[in-house]
Parts: sequence; C-alpha cells; structure tokens
Amino acid sequence: MAETVAKTGVSKESGFLYYLGKDGNVWRSQMARAGKGGGNAEKVADAGVTRAAGFLYFINKNGDVARSPMARGRK
Repeated sequence: MAETVAKTGVSKESGFLYYLGKDGNVWRSQMARAGKGGGNAEKVADAGVTRAAGFLYFINKNGDVARSPMARGRK
C-alpha cells in the first residue's frame, strides 16, 4: 500500500544502504561488514521531498521515493 512520492530512478548497487535524508534527498552509505566499518554518506539524487507525519519514507525497487502509513497502536 505504498505510494510513490518522487520519481528519482536511482539504480541501486549491492553493498549500499539507500535512504531519504533529513534534507529530503536520496543518500547512500556503505553497509558495515565484518571487520570493516560502514559510513561515508554521499548524495545520490535530489528529490526535494517534504515529510508528513505518520508516514514511513523509503526507496522502492524502482529507485523512487515512496511512503507508507505507519502502523501504530495495533495489538
């Protein structure tokens, strides 16, 4: 039930974590592996997304920014 918010078309490489930063742009960081640290964040695409409360933002399979309502208060 996710909806696409911004079309960026980022091509994902293995070994990297892709996420929406606080500035509303798409960033990536190298994943930590055994003996090696992660980090070294770099900006991948300008998305210009402003976040709304109650939604989880992520980068979908197509490389676009998507959002889904957060599940809160379920038992």
